[in-house]
Amino acid sequence: METNLFQPLVAAVVSAAIATRSYRKKSLDLSGAIAGFAVMTIHIAVNYRFGAVLLIFFFTSSMFTKFGEDKKRKVDADFKEGGQRNWIQVLFNSGIATLLVLIAWKLVGSQDYCLNSKESGLMTSLIGGIIGHYCCCNGDTWSSELGILSDEQPRLITTFKPVRRGTNGGVTKAGLLAAAAGGSVIGLTFVILGFITTNCTFNVALKQLLLIPVSALAGLCGSVIDSLLGATLQYSGFCSVRNKVVGKPGPTVKRISGLSVLDNNAVNLVSIFLTTALTSITCLYIF
Repeated sequence: METNLFQPLVAAVVSAAIATRSYRKKSLDLSGAIAGFAVMTIHIAVNYRFGAVLLIFFFTSSMFTKFGEDKKRKVDADFKEGGQRNWIQVLFNSGIATLLVLIAWKLVGSQDYCLNSKESGLMTSLIGGIIGHYCCCNGDTWSSELGILSDEQPRLITTFKPVRRGTNGGVTKAGLLAAAAGGSVIGLTFVILGFITTNCTFNVALKQLLLIPVSALAGLCGSVIDSLLGATLQYSGFCSVRNKVVGKPGPTVKRISGLSVLDNNAVNLVSIFLTTALTSITCLYIF
């Protein structure tokens, strides 16, 4: 019984410490800290590798969100000090993966698992989906937070016409490269911990390395899907009073692109869902 309780206890203690620190550092507001504690506890309690990819996403994204805050403050109409996130943003960026983690726990408990569809295609699909989820989240965040700092002129992904910084659907080469890098970090984390914690055969273990380029593509794919949705179904306009790109129409706002169908959270959710599904199918095919 003590062994069974050890991992959930570690999960709760680590999650509480991170949530408290994030609240104090203004990475999360109070509601976000509570939601983050719950999500982190579930991930770590079920599998340390699931916890690791979540934490890599959270820490690297929080770090890059705080880069160049002075420049972002001038461009971003919804700028928040420290990139503070609430419970809605936490759940939109982790809800699907948390559901998949719970399904994986129901199937195999807390035991670690080698990506091998010959043993269990369902588990391979679930793990691929979890990884794809965080590759999308990490890739999109890295792309947004680092791309906006680039001196390169953003171009609307649907027309390739130059647009103002902060326009939904605007992309740069630096941003796309950052998306691929953000995804690959998630895959690399999962693979490295897998070598330490699993007892896979040599051939199966070696094949896990394919997860790194798959993760890079998932990060890039998620960012591209997000940009396509942002350019078409999310409104962007330039406010002559605030002198910034804004996400809602108004009397002082000149439309740049998109329709007022989805807000930023909804765009994130749809892109995460699609990338999760695509990565899940890809892993089932490859492994």
